[in-house]
Amino acid sequence: MRVLVNASRDTVHPHAGGSEVYIDHVLSGLHARGHQVHLSVGGPAGDHPYPTSSAGGTFGQFLTAPFRALRRSQRADVVVDVANGMTFYSPLYRLAPTVCLVHHVHTTMWSQWFSPPVAAFGRFLERRVMPLAYRRSLFVTVSDSTKRELVALGVDPDRIRLAANATLVPDQPVARKSETPLIVAVGRLVPHKRFDLLLRQWSEIRRATGARLVVIGEGPERGRLEALQSEGVELVGAVSDAERDRLLAAAWLLVHPASVEGWGLVVMEAAAQGTPSVGVDVPGVRDSVVDGLTGWLASGPDRLTATVIRAMSDREELARRSDAARRRARNFGVSQTVDAFEAALIEAATERQPALTASTVGI
Repeated sequence: MRVLVNASRDTVHPHAGGSEVYIDHVLSGLHARGHQVHLSVGGPAGDHPYPTSSAGGTFGQFLTAPFRALRRSQRADVVVDVANGMTFYSPLYRLAPTVCLVHHVHTTMWSQWFSPPVAAFGRFLERRVMPLAYRRSLFVTVSDSTKRELVALGVDPDRIRLAANATLVPDQPVARKSETPLIVAVGRLVPHKRFDLLLRQWSEIRRATGARLVVIGEGPERGRLEALQSEGVELVGAVSDAERDRLLAAAWLLVHPASVEGWGLVVMEAAAQGTPSVGVDVPGVRDSVVDGLTGWLASGPDRLTATVIRAMSDREELARRSDAARRRARNFGVSQTVDAFEAALIEAATERQPALTASTVGI
């Protein structure tokens, strides 16, 4: 198939996160299977096995999307619009079938990033306009939590397909567990990740566990988090994938206090290295953390401290959940994700173009 993907960012963007990694996994897999894929992004475009192009700045890319459609999307068998709050509304101006990829519904995140009028407009587009514009399209999402959120917006559940985030699981963790208690937190330093919540509660956690905390990631919240930094906390910024995996493998526990996720890729990256997680029982995190098996879910932000202390107090239970986390991570390989996404693309293409069979799209 010829597949065009419209995404707001590429993996080289300073604000790139799990969504961008997901797209790269999927497109690399589709490219390896012989599909002609093209990624159009706002801002810098990185070097990938498949072709990419820059579509302008943070907001300009959405305004110019209809004009780019005249050059590319009309020649595509399927167009994929990645909806990170804002989306590209390809069904309004293109002929090719469209798949709308949604990691999570942004809800309160609009007000964390924008002024009240802009936030209200963004929520209106996401809650009202997006479901209407894509009513004849298939949706792909990464978790049951996001599927339920989309249904609540009015999306037909029969038009939603699941393709979970992919995780690379090594044969063995890349490092041994730290001799002394180590907790790691990983993610973009942005409001909805709530690393400030963890840092505010850290003194009590440290007194009870004697642990040190390493926070991996960069973002606009760094200055605010540095002001909350206390003894035993290290903000290491962005690190290489190899260093991230080494720290995840050495950690006794990953703490992920986010208020919402599509899936929680870092939870599964920790699991791949044999490290269980503590998170708050919120959409996305409750999908990637199996409470009582691969980690612990705090019932609310105010219960995070007690949950972390309880998890760190039992080394045998940590070891059991470490093993269970690695076993579960193996169920979310790249090939399974590409299989599911490819099936959704074929369904979208054949639904709108019945004469287009599996053999004609290269399957």
